[in-house]
Amino acid sequence: MATVAAKSYLTPAQYLSLERKSVVKHEYRRGETFETAGASRDHNLIVLNVSCVIGNGFVNRPCEAYAANMRVLIESTGLYTYPDVVAVSGEPRFEDSEVDTLLNPTVIVEVLSPSTEAYDRGEKFAQFRTVPSLQEYILIEQDEVRIERFSRRGGQWVLTEWTSLDDVTRLDAIDCDVPLREVYAKVELPAKPTTSDPARQGG
Repeated sequence: MATVAAKSYLTPAQYLSLERKSVVKHEYRRGETFETAGASRDHNLIVLNVSCVIGNGFVNRPCEAYAANMRVLIESTGLYTYPDVVAVSGEPRFEDSEVDTLLNPTVIVEVLSPSTEAYDRGEKFAQFRTVPSLQEYILIEQDEVRIERFSRRGGQWVLTEWTSLDDVTRLDAIDCDVPLREVYAKVELPAKPTTSDPARQGG
């Protein structure tokens, strides 16, 4: 989701005080706040689709999933951010009694946008990797069928990707299967270019 910087320095406490009264969400990085811009129709559809698939898999299980509005604090860096989808396996931990700032995500999902892709892949992922509870980081393209899963394997993060609507993304950390056909349901994907048959072309 795109962000726009607000030019004022705030302490974390000041940020939280203002954020809890605000009708607009802001990310907080190193004293600055960044307003989150609106998302596209396809972006919203994918977020809802993914949260529904994961949430349905959590019925009668001690796990929770949140879409778009759950704030996450990266304690090691002080980043407050709003991932597109967050899943927690086991008991969720929160920063304070307001229970609106999660500390222990198990899986984080981000739907990529042109304005945020570099950040989601770079600086933000670097900060997410410092969260001990995080086991899988999922990136979803909205303009083509592609899901990338980064899984923690000891001290390394291993990439697996899926690029067909017939594929199923496996989230081992929360014991959940996510069919790509359900992820992209109702999403208007660009038509794939057709390859001309050389045998049918005149010479």
